[in-house]
Amino acid sequence: MFIKIYNALIMILYPLVIKRYINKRKENGKEDLKRFNERIGRPQMPRPEGKLVWLHGASVGESISMLPLIQKILDNAPDVHVMVTTGTVTSADVMSKRLPERAFHQFIPLDNPIFTTRFVKYWHPNVALWFESEFWPAMLSSIKRKNIPLILINGRISNKSFKRWQQFDFISKELLSCFTLCLGQSEEDAYRLHVLGAANTLCLGNLKYAGLPLPIDTDKKKQFLKMAQNRPLWLASSTHDDEEVRIAKVHKRLKEKIPGLLTIIAPRHPQRGAEIKEAIAKLGLHSVLRSQEEKLSPESDIYIADTIGEMGLWYDIAQIVFVGGSFIPHGGQNFIEPSRMRDAVIVGPHMHNFTDAMNRAKKADAIIQVGDTLELEETVFQLMENKELLEAKRSLAYNWANSEAKVLDGIMDKVKGYI
Repeated sequence: MFIKIYNALIMILYPLVIKRYINKRKENGKEDLKRFNERIGRPQMPRPEGKLVWLHGASVGESISMLPLIQKILDNAPDVHVMVTTGTVTSADVMSKRLPERAFHQFIPLDNPIFTTRFVKYWHPNVALWFESEFWPAMLSSIKRKNIPLILINGRISNKSFKRWQQFDFISKELLSCFTLCLGQSEEDAYRLHVLGAANTLCLGNLKYAGLPLPIDTDKKKQFLKMAQNRPLWLASSTHDDEEVRIAKVHKRLKEKIPGLLTIIAPRHPQRGAEIKEAIAKLGLHSVLRSQEEKLSPESDIYIADTIGEMGLWYDIAQIVFVGGSFIPHGGQNFIEPSRMRDAVIVGPHMHNFTDAMNRAKKADAIIQVGDTLELEETVFQLMENKELLEAKRSLAYNWANSEAKVLDGIMDKVKGYI
């Protein structure tokens, strides 16, 4: 009943309210105007012949986490094509560069039953794998009506979401009834999905732990290392607002003890580059923007890597990495990627987005968690001064990340039965 009411309301509200919102997104560059037809369920490319597996994720992080499974599917089924859908321009750009042969990208339609029905009817995949945490009623019901198996991959229900959904369990039960199988990131997630109404739940682990190596442009690496001139360096990755200033203050203190120190900051949202540079300048520090192709000089303190798709380059160049989103109550960013790149990884106190992984990493001594910037400063200094400690921490992180990657085989075993 809820889905029927939702679909009816969307039909009424779309021309009155939602269309205006979409027009503003277009004006702000948040929609790809050349491909906007995809957002209304009108694709501009033909459906490939044969079997089609559809994977959907909303963000860059979710779409990147799909890549190992995509490769696994294509390797195991040479007659299959893979379609990936996302909702943002940034994720579409990343996917266009990283999808393998026999895989292609489309924008997910807006959640209007007319658009979603049109989309599902046109592509009619053999199975749909849902990576997004948001459950869009119009799309889920369109999939269910066509009797297409729908599997939730890497399902996560936070404490806050669980309590909220329990208040509206009649809605969660109806939405989760659209799924054939729900795979939780952890046993707790699988349990919560079951309580909220999912009929078939299971935990095989977190697919993000099985990520493919990030791409590295060797020519760009050579260019940067030549520009850096063997200066000692470390990286602060996926940083958020306010964290960059804290990192810059750490740099200011550290450079008194480590001559020639260079700090690389790769912000979570690269468009903030100019804003970050301005804030750092107020501290009396000199920074340069990669997006503007500004060159490092011996006087440069901080290199702001405000570009998209180059994180593998920075993880490869640095040996010491602080992962952002963890000095603020955001809950942390993916610390498994630098671990897999054999970096010594440091995080702040707020890592509740990765509680399950953090517990296992701590048990393996594969992660360094600090409580504040003074502790971060001391940790970076110790790692730079003590090469044996640095090598030990790098090896522990790398070995742990590799052991976590086994989840991919378990998920593939479940998925292949529906292909």
